Amino acid sequence: MITLDTLLAAVDPKLARLEEEMSSAETALDPAKMAQLGREHRRLADLIAHRDRLSRLARQIADTEEMLNDPELGELAAQELLQLQQEHETTEQKLRHLLVPPEPADSRNAVLEIRAGTGGEEAALFGETLYSMYSRYFELRGWKSKVLSATYSDLGGTKEIIVLVTGEDVYGRLKMESGVHRVQRVPVTEASGRIHTSAATVAVLPEAEEVDVHIDPNDLRIDTFRSSGPGGQHVNKTESAIRITHIPTGLVVSCQDEKSQLKNKVQALKVLRSRLFQRALEDEQLSRASQRRQQVTSGDRSAKIRTYNFPQNRVTDHRVPITIYQLEEILQGNLDQLLDPLADHFANVRLQAIMEEER
Repeated sequence: MITLDTLLAAVDPKLARLEEEMSSAETALDPAKMAQLGREHRRLADLIAHRDRLSRLARQIADTEEMLNDPELGELAAQELLQLQQEHETTEQKLRHLLVPPEPADSRNAVLEIRAGTGGEEAALFGETLYSMYSRYFELRGWKSKVLSATYSDLGGTKEIIVLVTGEDVYGRLKMESGVHRVQRVPVTEASGRIHTSAATVAVLPEAEEVDVHIDPNDLRIDTFRSSGPGGQHVNKTESAIRITHIPTGLVVSCQDEKSQLKNKVQALKVLRSRLFQRALEDEQLSRASQRRQQVTSGDRSAKIRTYNFPQNRVTDHRVPITIYQLEEILQGNLDQLLDPLADHFANVRLQAIMEEER
């Protein structure tokens, strides 16, 4: 059975081969490949640095343990040992994370889709709460976002919103958010003060380019209709909204946020392309891995992944599991305290799968 040490020993020759490939004339003429190899080079170099750091910490821990029985230095050594052990644990976790190669789509931008689920008007209001939370998170990460399509409820909730998020490694970070998000709170529509449970679904798709997915125009049915919602008289009188149906798959995408029919068509095609690309990625995962591993690593969107409990000021992620009693802080966009342990968890799962496959 392959071990962690075996995987680490293979890093140096892998880095050497990568540097040789990066220095070739053929690679120099391919900017996309050079960028891809550059990202992998940074990962491997970071991996080696953490591996060497872990070795140094192990030696320091061994030396410090020998001083524990020293009458003069024992107490100080015990304090230092605790710090070294904590640093060793953190470094080892980072090392395990780096040992897992990122998925090819992780560096892409993402299309985020939020839809109100069970719960009527309250579900739509919760959808707006989620959108606000993610918008603040995008700002904290320095990402940019653009609403491609949105449908609102009478009370200002969000029935559906589709957002393009651009920045560094957006999809790799956000893909863990796909799933059913559940809320427990007293709705504004509830006069008796009873706590209700409602839900919204979140889907995160990697942004697809035209070269990724070929769409035959003959496979599309395109309908126009009048937009609804904010926008004044123009919105209500002009059939600028677009609905595209991809006949082979039955996928339907609507877009009405732009006043131009052409712009709405471009944005709808962007969303359709990303959905088809995501479907192709999932098919590829299924073809090269077991059903169990595919569900663990990509997440089943039909599964309840998180609960936001307002009366108890609690957020629980059901996959790790992790519970944080700082709901308001989470809603202000401080999602890393949830996403960091999730990333570590899924990295450990994938690393275990890699080690089992190498047997």
